[in-house]
Amino acid sequence: MHSYIHKIKYYETDRMGITHHSNYIRWMEEARLDWLEAIGWGLDRIEETGVVSPVVSITSNFKQTTTFPEEIEISVCVDEVKGARLRLSYVMKNAAGKTVFTGRSEHCFTDSRGKVLRLDRQLPDLYEAFLAQQEEI
Repeated sequence: MHSYIHKIKYYETDRMGITHHSNYIRWMEEARLDWLEAIGWGLDRIEETGVVSPVVSITSNFKQTTTFPEEIEISVCVDEVKGARLRLSYVMKNAAGKTVFTGRSEHCFTDSRGKVLRLDRQLPDLYEAFLAQQEEI
């Protein structure tokens, strides 16, 4: 599991001072990119190999509101990795340790033309890095 801290910006809130729901999806992306860097496979490195990783599915569950200027801890876990798919889960907690959001993202892997790739065959080092993260859970 990897943790990332996001400090809520004023512009991320609505007129009521509550964080707008769309930001949680952006924070999932921030945390995912930070996690990739932490395991030595930043998105720039992945893309240099000719691989892209589009999002194919997002789920979100809002548990409690957040406001400016709270800090949110976002934990990222590998739920499942298969040859061409990666599923991550996210848990966001406030400073009091209360869960404010849970979600999942699923990603596939393609070449620059959109042809689906099997990481276990075409980029085994990245595949193994993902598997190692799954085993930590």
